[in-house]
Amino acid sequence: MGLPQPQAWLLGLPTAVVYGSLALFTSILHNVFLLYYVDTFVSVYKINKVAFWVGETVFLLWNSLNDPLFGWLSDRKFLSSQPGSGTGLSSRAVVLARVRALGWHGPLLALSFLAFWVHWAPAGLQFLLCLCLYDGFLTLVDLHHHALLADLALSAHDRTHLNFYCSLFSAAGSLSVFASYPFWNKEDFSSFRAFCVALAAGSALGFLGATRLLRRRVEAARREPGCSALAVDGGQCEEELLVGAEEAGSITLGQYLRQLARHQNFLWFVGMDLVQVFHCHFNSNFFPLFLEHLLSDQISLSTGSFLLGISYVAPHLNNLYFLPLCRRWGVYAVVRGLFLLKLGLSLLMLAVGPDHPGLLCFFIARYAPAPPGPCTPPCPFIPPALPTGSNRVFTEGTCKLLTLVVTDLVDEDLVLNHRKQAASALLFGMVALVTKPGQTFAPLLGTWLLCFYTGHDLFQQPPMTPVGSAHPWPEPPAPAPAQAPTLRQGCFYLLVLVPITCALLQLFTWSQFTLHGRRLHMVKAQRQNLAQAQSLDVKTV
Repeated sequence: MGLPQPQAWLLGLPTAVVYGSLALFTSILHNVFLLYYVDTFVSVYKINKVAFWVGETVFLLWNSLNDPLFGWLSDRKFLSSQPGSGTGLSSRAVVLARVRALGWHGPLLALSFLAFWVHWAPAGLQFLLCLCLYDGFLTLVDLHHHALLADLALSAHDRTHLNFYCSLFSAAGSLSVFASYPFWNKEDFSSFRAFCVALAAGSALGFLGATRLLRRRVEAARREPGCSALAVDGGQCEEELLVGAEEAGSITLGQYLRQLARHQNFLWFVGMDLVQVFHCHFNSNFFPLFLEHLLSDQISLSTGSFLLGISYVAPHLNNLYFLPLCRRWGVYAVVRGLFLLKLGLSLLMLAVGPDHPGLLCFFIARYAPAPPGPCTPPCPFIPPALPTGSNRVFTEGTCKLLTLVVTDLVDEDLVLNHRKQAASALLFGMVALVTKPGQTFAPLLGTWLLCFYTGHDLFQQPPMTPVGSAHPWPEPPAPAPAQAPTLRQGCFYLLVLVPITCALLQLFTWSQFTLHGRRLHMVKAQRQNLAQAQSLDVKTV
């Protein structure tokens, strides 16, 4: 008897679609978390300023250290075997191990997400515990999901194909921001809490189903000629073995770190990515503040809510356009172009000033496809036939493309150090070790700069009526007429000078990065040769 129609349809889904769907089940939770968790603790649970800063400081340390810690625990067996074990692992076993880990950690991420929306402990303690618990499971999910991108495919074309589906499903997951708005009510939290329970249940079931499908695809690939059902480029078809410590020699964490310290492209990349992470989270944290003080008297409540929601969806939609460009011109050239575009838009906004609400809407959040015909005012700066967006949209979109660069660094690390198997999760973890502090520096440095420049302390002001949906910061009262220009000017300069500074730093560090063009082709060819050599060695034995 044949399989039931729905089950047969699911089993027939391409591997790239199943892999990309994992991004959906993460993003439907994480976008809601980013948007509401601070406002929940500040406005609903009434956390005090000291507890907030202590929680963010501890979170900074945990957020930075758990990535390399979990990466090392995941990949140490690929760098060395336990004493006395002469057995190796197949590359298919590496993929299966990562898929099984996602099957466990995805539902646990959903459970930790629920812990934010029930007040079960003193606000300061709950803030700290919830942040660390949620980030721990999110790190495990992200590490294994990103590592699969490097393990399932080798060529840049196929990795771009996998990332395309990640962007597509992430865009769909970002719609949870729109869906959350009708349920958000600080006075009556029960409807929003029920909404979060539904999101968590859908995410947990999705992780269980997608990882089961992916695991069956991997296991079935062994029995299929050509292995076409598993990897996009057949990169997992070989049954090559990873030699044990007795043959290859074990490597300690200290030795791995010394090898990484000599990896010049890795060092330049993490310097650039630290700035990128800072800028992405700065935009997310201060988006409602910019709406409030720069556009509150120019836009309606529904417009503010729309801008808030579209700013989460648009980066993923933009990536659907940029990923084909990456296939054509390479990730390096596309990322450099986005840095130049960010700098140009910010300089234009600085020159124009804060008194043009249409330009401010575009710069802060708007996503507007270019018109099919000649551009007419007020959009003379939009290139024809190019999907355009704000500083936030392009900045968030760049973050999604950088995953492809890390997979190239995984290849270069393997070639430079003659590894038998790429330590994908560990390298992603080491990147996060250096770049994750930007996530915590963004709200801390932003609030300090605003207070230093304007004297306006966000934590010492009672809340006011919000514009848009949820505000991730306590809302300041309407300032006196004498103070209004100062606060408005401070927000404007934060809005434009931060991206200008970030773009200049990133253009410099990115110019030192050499893993593109001929060098990238050479690294890809050498990794392919290493995989073929391992297969030949196994057959010879």
